Amino acid sequence: MICMIRRMCPCRLRVLFLLLALASPAAHAAARSDAGYAALPGRPAPQEGALLEKVYAGHAGPLWSGASRVTPQGAALAATLLRARDFGLNPRDYAAASIAALEARLAVSAAPPLADRMRFDVALTRAAIRLVSNLHYGRVDPRAAGFEIGPRREDLDVAAAVRALASTTDVARALAAVEPPFLHYRLLEHALAFYRALQAEPGLTQLPPLPGRALRAGDSYAGAETLRRRLRAVGDLAPAVGADSGTAIDPALDAALMRFQERHGLNVDGILGRQTFAVLTTPMAVRVRQIELTLERWRWLPAFTAPPIIVNIPQFRLFAFPTVLDRAAGLLQMPVIVGEAYPRTSTPVFTGSLTTVVFRPYWDVPRSITLREMLPQIRAHPGYLARNHLELVAGQRDASPVVAPSPAAIAALAAGRLRLRQRPGADNALGLIKFIFPNAHDVYMHSTPARHLFARSRRAFSHGCIRVSEPVALARYVLRQGPGVWDDARIEAAMNGADAMRVTLPHPVPVMILYGTAVATESGRVLFFDDLYGQDRKLEALLRR
Repeated sequence: MICMIRRMCPCRLRVLFLLLALASPAAHAAARSDAGYAALPGRPAPQEGALLEKVYAGHAGPLWSGASRVTPQGAALAATLLRARDFGLNPRDYAAASIAALEARLAVSAAPPLADRMRFDVALTRAAIRLVSNLHYGRVDPRAAGFEIGPRREDLDVAAAVRALASTTDVARALAAVEPPFLHYRLLEHALAFYRALQAEPGLTQLPPLPGRALRAGDSYAGAETLRRRLRAVGDLAPAVGADSGTAIDPALDAALMRFQERHGLNVDGILGRQTFAVLTTPMAVRVRQIELTLERWRWLPAFTAPPIIVNIPQFRLFAFPTVLDRAAGLLQMPVIVGEAYPRTSTPVFTGSLTTVVFRPYWDVPRSITLREMLPQIRAHPGYLARNHLELVAGQRDASPVVAPSPAAIAALAAGRLRLRQRPGADNALGLIKFIFPNAHDVYMHSTPARHLFARSRRAFSHGCIRVSEPVALARYVLRQGPGVWDDARIEAAMNGADAMRVTLPHPVPVMILYGTAVATESGRVLFFDDLYGQDRKLEALLRR
């Protein structure tokens, strides 16, 4: 039979090999050897079969082996599968151990049987399809995880990418080309290797208990030396700092504690209290998993087509990029306030386009807030409406008629025939400026008169909208392309003028409301944040399925 195969033309050989590969019980056994390996995650099994067929339709014979040995590309890919954790993935999802065993079997034979070559080739091709897809798109449908970015994009020819892997001189580079192009994704991938190494260090997060009270600079702590080792390991304490021995919390250790607190979204006070101690003793395995889950989310993102505005919810921070390259140079960033950690008030995770800036906006009170919070106050206190500059309105436009308060009008408000709004002004809940990116959640960004809340480390106080700490700077950023010239003086004049003003942007600005509990920076620092809305737990459950 081998002689017959050798005499066939390449086209017929390709068809025969594909039919054998797809029909062979041995090949199917290899493909089924690991639990959950039969179907590509996030895609139906028939599509994986179609991709397998498409890969071999463009290639005559095996992809990953010659007549007597595995190709360098096949060996490199098989080794990469064993190191899938470097990407934040699980080698078992790619049958890495089974493929390595098949490779070893081929290596000890001078002339491996065609069936063995087929088993190896099909198993490695299926793993390559899965790996390429997972690196480019992620493993789960983002919509199942509450990430609203629309239908899954199809911007990669997976079969062509797998064939390219089989012919490349650099498998690592070819795989890197299918990963997200964002700088901060790459930085986080590097951070994963660093924290995985820390995970292997014994006792790094095992500190002696506190003496029943919070410790401050100058206090003695039996675990001071262990604490220094812990903080040096993550870069918060320099390798050699003057008088850094003994049990005292000396100035260097106090400063390192503050750097640690800042990286973890804690109050930056240098006090070693219960909360800081809990974060210090969080196992490195937890940090590794936070990085892996955030890498998964970043794979869901579409490529930037214009400089975006990004809000990372657990970080309570906004980033406005000057170019489509997500680099720190010229980056505008600021603290923000997000929704409370309750289902009805949490800030949703989604993408949109900022189209309009409104100066001196009305606050159209959401009906849920009107019913739950405002109506009881209006009924109990006759002066509540006037005192809070609230008015009853018949209609949905800014110019709709205002209705004088009366028992009948308040009944109409309760029934939904009238709506409640707050007039523009310094005490307006939206402040003096509003940034609109239309969405089904009626979520937008705005300034706020409650400036004192930005001093808090945990800033989850809104009903879902995003309050920005530097509205003038954000307005300058989004209005930089016109219409007209918008400098700080003009922006502040519009905010403090007599009338409301709407400015439509000539080019919408992409907005991404994201959720990542681990962030790697260009300086090498890695930041970690609490799972504010339990999204990490939800994604973890989806991945386990």
